[in-house]
Amino acid sequence: MKRRLQNNKRKVSPLKKVGLARAISKLGYCSRSQAAELIRAGRVKLNGAMRRDPETPVHPGKDRIEIDGQPVARSSKMYLVLNKPRGVVTTASDEKGRETVYSYLPENLSWLAPVGRLDKASEGLLLLTNDSEWAARITAPESHLDKTYHVQIGAIADDALLESLRKGFTTADGEFLRVKCASILRQGDRNSWLEIVLDEGKNRHIRRMLEHENIEVLRLIRVAIGPLRLGDLPRGATRPLDQKEKQALDHAMQVRDAGPAPLVR
Repeated sequence: MKRRLQNNKRKVSPLKKVGLARAISKLGYCSRSQAAELIRAGRVKLNGAMRRDPETPVHPGKDRIEIDGQPVARSSKMYLVLNKPRGVVTTASDEKGRETVYSYLPENLSWLAPVGRLDKASEGLLLLTNDSEWAARITAPESHLDKTYHVQIGAIADDALLESLRKGFTTADGEFLRVKCASILRQGDRNSWLEIVLDEGKNRHIRRMLEHENIEVLRLIRVAIGPLRLGDLPRGATRPLDQKEKQALDHAMQVRDAGPAPLVR
């Protein structure tokens, strides 16, 4: 019996340490970069002692963290959906004084971070959360979670364009760009609306591909992330992600290799 207890004791792994700035971020207080600024400014104490190094090791759930003399507790996890307007930047603050997505969030919320990004000229579905681990899973390349976009272009689309987008190309710096799916939604006399699905997201992915084809992007709207649809949420409005939608996204990431998940209506 004594030997069995000793063997079991060896299997217990010690608490994993993380950097102080990361620990504050994981508690949902603010972003890691904002936490680092607070630490360097001398506003953070760890177990009663001021620390100025953002990488100071911390035992999450064991060590006591204070900011401006107030203990930092884990915030309730929040998940928001925003219909991001065009011309708004996806950042907490902007050195050029441009409007940010945070001006569209309800007041008195705990800190939330965008899950991925939409560039200034793009619009549509944007998730925000204080659950940093969940956000990392949504955006991780290995998740291959589909992102669906409706794209208005200043050209008449044809099958050759769609095939070129699906086939992809290698950029001058060696980056390979392709789309998972591309189809024509509707056409006018001078422009077309495409539906484009990506299962990976690179910087200005769709815009760069269409620039390669010498085609102007007039509008770019993200309408879905996995099974989650933007729906009829007004531009600039937010709403909570409901439990059913959260479960559908989690399920889509778990079964990404088994085929597409059903859309949430």
